[in-house]
Amino acid sequence: MDLFDFNENEERAKPLAERMRASTMKDFVGQAHLVAEGSLLRRAIALDRLGSCIFWGPPGCGKTTLANIIAAQTNGAFIKLNAVNAGVADVKKAVETARNNLKMYGKRTYLMLDECHRFNKTQSDSLLPAIEQGTILFIGSTTENPYASMTPAIVSRCRVFHFEPLTAGEIRGALERALTDRRHGLGSYAADVDDDALAHLAAAAGGDLRTAYNALELAVLTTPPQEGRIHVTLADAEQSIQRKALSYNQDLYYDILSAFCKSLRGSDANAALYYAMRLIEGGCDPLLVIRRLIAHAAEDVGMADPNALVMAVSALTAFKNMGYPEGLLPLSEAIIYVCEAEKSNTVVSAMDAARDDAKNAPDDAIPPYLRDSSFGDRAMKAASAAYKYPHSYGGYVEQQYLPDSLKDRVYYTPSEKGFEQTVREIRKRKGKKQ
Repeated sequence: MDLFDFNENEERAKPLAERMRASTMKDFVGQAHLVAEGSLLRRAIALDRLGSCIFWGPPGCGKTTLANIIAAQTNGAFIKLNAVNAGVADVKKAVETARNNLKMYGKRTYLMLDECHRFNKTQSDSLLPAIEQGTILFIGSTTENPYASMTPAIVSRCRVFHFEPLTAGEIRGALERALTDRRHGLGSYAADVDDDALAHLAAAAGGDLRTAYNALELAVLTTPPQEGRIHVTLADAEQSIQRKALSYNQDLYYDILSAFCKSLRGSDANAALYYAMRLIEGGCDPLLVIRRLIAHAAEDVGMADPNALVMAVSALTAFKNMGYPEGLLPLSEAIIYVCEAEKSNTVVSAMDAARDDAKNAPDDAIPPYLRDSSFGDRAMKAASAAYKYPHSYGGYVEQQYLPDSLKDRVYYTPSEKGFEQTVREIRKRKGKKQ
């Protein structure tokens, strides 16, 4: 066995997702809003002007792959760490390596940090000077919102790029290429995969290309060949990804989802529960059902019963912690609560009116006494003194908050339903307009 054979065997031992990982922008899958021709990120990569950044998005959407491509295309050195097991010593070693690369070879070093939201303040502080000085170009990868989960000092020095889940069409295209690629994919296995099986793998992966690749590879490798060819059916695909194919077509899926939403709005708990379970038992991701429930708790119940939103968000947390099927219990409870709660759409009406003015009204000046006077001149500080501190007046005092052009605008008018009746009474006691 020569060295070439050894390297080829080593390559074959890698999972399909790793073998099919794109190495150029031409082969990169998805994220057109970030990497399309002429986009900011694409131009920055081509000109080698990309600074430190954070890639934020769900698993399997291409964050690590794009980081690898960036390092390759810009001829930079590439160091990869995982925040779960990397300590301060690892960071210092990476910084020292980057400093040597820059001093001795004039080469920039990219530090790819997976799960970067797991870095604590001490670890972040050890990296901060190197980012500020440009010794390291930091590329953080995270599935969590960096603005809420990461040290602000790091986030403020990075540009955040939000990655979206891949579409079923994008995933299916990648799977089809993997089936014909003889060098990196499954082309040497002579595998035929039924259209409905490919469609199921693409849809059931939930936007995660890695999951789809793993399922396809498992289906091909575990299906015995017949007359020299491997035939993967829908049943094989279901078993490989452990998700039942939807028991309805796409049109019916949207009809059931629409019926679920309208049942919530219409206060029919029986119908809403039925449609929710029909979606889930048919193969729909329960988290999608819960997301719709959260939206309707705010849109259709709103201030009439603010606890509806609390219940819906609690159902999301409970399902993530409990999983299926136990997580269906808190989900069902939240569905019933949202249905039985008083209904009011004043929140969505107020939001739409405020958004319309924010987009279309002139950018009028903020009243001087509401502005930040921390760094202002003497005149600004004098204007700030006109601000009436509500707690000095018992918690509420009448004063203008909106700009002059919008000072009489009313976005939110409480109804006489549920908790909003209490809001009306509170407003009346304060002497506010209803």
